Amino acid sequence: MNLFLFLAEPQTSGPIENIARTFGVDWSHLTAQVVSFCIVCALLYRTAYKPILRMLEERRQQIAQGLANSEKIRAELAQAEAQRQEVLLKASTEATDIIQEAHAAAAKVQERETQMAIAAAEQIIVKSRETAAQDYSRMLTTLKREVGRLVVQTTATVTGKVLTTEDQRRLAEETAKHLPA
Repeated sequence: MNLFLFLAEPQTSGPIENIARTFGVDWSHLTAQVVSFCIVCALLYRTAYKPILRMLEERRQQIAQGLANSEKIRAELAQAEAQRQEVLLKASTEATDIIQEAHAAAAKVQERETQMAIAAAEQIIVKSRETAAQDYSRMLTTLKREVGRLVVQTTATVTGKVLTTEDQRRLAEETAKHLPA
């Protein structure tokens, strides 16, 4: 309280008092204004500054949490990318195996079809040889008959006589014996 009285009483002797009087300072009003300013500062600190500091701290924590979450997400993303690469590699390996199996199966099918085609071709060749042999036998029989008939006709024309059935048969047999088999 002495301080208030000291500040409230005007002092006439010092250089500070002369400067204060020159600028029109009233010590009682200045003291009241300082006290009012301190009260306003205390109230603002309690009602505004503390909530702002608390809000800034919460925001700082949210930012820190967001950074931690982003690091966690980056780690998860890297892990997901590694898993994706692993799955792609596995799928590529499986696809290669399937393609190799398909090539092997195609080669087996091609070999089997080739063998079947060769067997069918051999059967066709055998049948055509049999058919050719039968045709050859038929033609040879027909040729022998025709040659025998021509010999009989030629003989009948050259000799000028009519040959009997027995003569015609004998000449045809002798001609057939002389023809190559």
